[in-house]
Amino acid sequence: MQALIDGSRLMTEALVRAGADVFIGYPITPANNLYLFSGQRFKTFFAAPDEITTLQWMSGFSTAGKLPVTATSFPGFALMLESINMAYMMELPMVIVLVQRLGPATGTATCGAQGDITLLNGMLSGGYSIPVLSTSEANDCWEMAANAVKTAAELRTPVILLTSKEEVMTQFSFDMDSLKEIKAVERKYYSSDETFVPYKRDGKGVPDFLPVSNSKHQVRYTASTHNENGILEGITPGALGNTIAIHEKIESNLDSYLYYELDKADTSDTLLVSYGITANAAREAAQRLKDEGRAVSVLIAKTMLPIPDAYLNIISGYQKVIIAEENHHGLYSKLLFGAKAPANIHRVNTIGRMISPDEIIEEVKRHGN
Repeated sequence: MQALIDGSRLMTEALVRAGADVFIGYPITPANNLYLFSGQRFKTFFAAPDEITTLQWMSGFSTAGKLPVTATSFPGFALMLESINMAYMMELPMVIVLVQRLGPATGTATCGAQGDITLLNGMLSGGYSIPVLSTSEANDCWEMAANAVKTAAELRTPVILLTSKEEVMTQFSFDMDSLKEIKAVERKYYSSDETFVPYKRDGKGVPDFLPVSNSKHQVRYTASTHNENGILEGITPGALGNTIAIHEKIESNLDSYLYYELDKADTSDTLLVSYGITANAAREAAQRLKDEGRAVSVLIAKTMLPIPDAYLNIISGYQKVIIAEENHHGLYSKLLFGAKAPANIHRVNTIGRMISPDEIIEEVKRHGN
């Protein structure tokens, strides 16, 4: 069945089907469609008075056993940062859809970009990790939204779903029959008669969960440095070890939320790397180059953070690598390689407009593929 649709509707429906049950938000361009459709689709919807309140309410719902969602863009996200740090430390599952637009500051509300990845890499004081997934096409709006809910629930953590104005606001004709079935994530709760230890970890480093509303056990969640019992402690080994364990939980389980697309051309020594809205230009550029007899491989990152070793391993197998992203400085390239990339790493960047396939093709040819 063909339908005229946009990424916002696909994301909203996927989030609900995957098991998210509360939407809390404050409207902001270009995330307004997510706010609108969520008000129609979620059983529980709250219009918060501001973004700080949004994250505080989400944290409250999460401690009560709900899996909340919000959607925002950079100015609103900046106001949420302290509360995201709090939710991370409390290990509260939630999903934050971040719709990128041109910056800095409030930017141009109707102009998209890919400018938030460095912020996401450093959003937590101390440089700890939060899973960041990214959409790159219509099916990703469906599948990555569901994967974000799954990851949040299974790892007891906030998850960021990174997208863009063009992906959530542009309407397109889409075959709805191509969508995969989404099953609601199974929430697991502590069921033993033994005393509940709120931050005691299983084999994957994930603590059992109980909502604060249960009447059988005392539940204690805190954002301050704490031991496995949720007791506030300063620099004791138990408390500091628990802080490290939260980070290791995200890093060690990366394979459980690792998503990427690799179209490998066996005869090529050139790799195109991209993500988000620019991935479409990379795909088209690769097809056109193939039609010309200049095959190139394409890597589309969908798990953005923590940076997977798999990406670096793939990249290391190519003599020439071209990274395309819609920002001025090559932000993801710098996260991958630091301040100075190796000589075989080349970039295609823009500001204030999307990257075209022609620009990527030109860069490939410049380096002699």
